[in-house]
Amino acid sequence: MTSTQPRGPRFAVPVEPSALLAATFHRGQVSELRHSVAAHAEASGLTGERLDDFVLAVHELITNAVRHGGGRGRLQLWPTTGAVCCEVSDHGTGIDTDRLANRRRPAPDTAGGWGLWLARRLSDEMAVETGPTGTTVRISASLTGERPAPTG
Repeated sequence: MTSTQPRGPRFAVPVEPSALLAATFHRGQVSELRHSVAAHAEASGLTGERLDDFVLAVHELITNAVRHGGGRGRLQLWPTTGAVCCEVSDHGTGIDTDRLANRRRPAPDTAGGWGLWLARRLSDEMAVETGPTGTTVRISASLTGERPAPTG
């Protein structure tokens, strides 16, 4: 699901009751936060390649928030029945609708533009809400089974 309605990031939303991790972050905390996400996701039952893929997808979202979303953001990580979910929000100016609609793999020699593509490919589900006051991306990974075939 993609929405381009002018909505800000959902920083005011209460922390998920079952949150494993809820944190605001800035540029200097990216590596530390990635390690924390990995530890919490693994403790929730995500293992092996699925854990590695999920952590990389979250890392890409955190990095995008820092690079393109005002240098800081908010992360929430929580378990659901059979899955782990993560939401990353920022205070940037939003993502262009054409860029969001483009699901093609970036050219191999392209230095940027990989973050959302990778997050979409490495997670089971991804939803984006974006507007002139920020972007929120939510991804999830199933604790068992195979990842659904990517679309686009």
